[in-house]
Amino acid sequence: MEDVLAVYARPYDPRYPVVVMDEKPLQLLDDARPGTPCAPGRIAREDSEYVRCGTCSIFIWAEPLQGWRRAYAENTRTRLDWARGIEHLLTVDYPDAEKVVLVMDNLNTHAIASLYEAFAPDKAYQLASRLDIHHTPKHGSWLNIAEIELSCLTKQCLSRRIADLESLNTELDAWTQATNTDERQVDWRFTTTDARIKLRHLYPVV
Repeated sequence: MEDVLAVYARPYDPRYPVVVMDEKPLQLLDDARPGTPCAPGRIAREDSEYVRCGTCSIFIWAEPLQGWRRAYAENTRTRLDWARGIEHLLTVDYPDAEKVVLVMDNLNTHAIASLYEAFAPDKAYQLASRLDIHHTPKHGSWLNIAEIELSCLTKQCLSRRIADLESLNTELDAWTQATNTDERQVDWRFTTTDARIKLRHLYPVV
């Protein structure tokens, strides 16, 4: 916990940007019957029945101090999906950064070994050498700012039925562009000092 809080307390440095990432499953749904669109004096209506169209995983990457985000959906949530996300992060999003400081939960796919499953050893090593990984503790995913971003994304973009991956990614692209234009930063205020006071029951008694 203190390791992650120390990372959040670092001043902004474009050579070592602090990026958070997380993912969530989503069920794709379609209407069983067409609804009624809104009209003057009448709200839109939809039937309570729906059709299940499979599942997918939403990935989000964000730099809290810069107000930058990237969200997209994949059919699966595998080691290869995470590795491709890392490749995009380092070669497209931050090609000039010396190292990307990455905060994420300790999921089994979130490991350097995933890079070696996805790429040739020389490329995997090159990507891994540009990562400075910090995992949130077990049962401490609330420390991941990306969870806040996923909560905002869910409320602002996913509060309706979306039937297919293409439509979902179109919506996620629109949300990403809108939030990046706004450059909404995250003002993280929970510090190590706060943790030692409010969560002192988690510390060993000497």
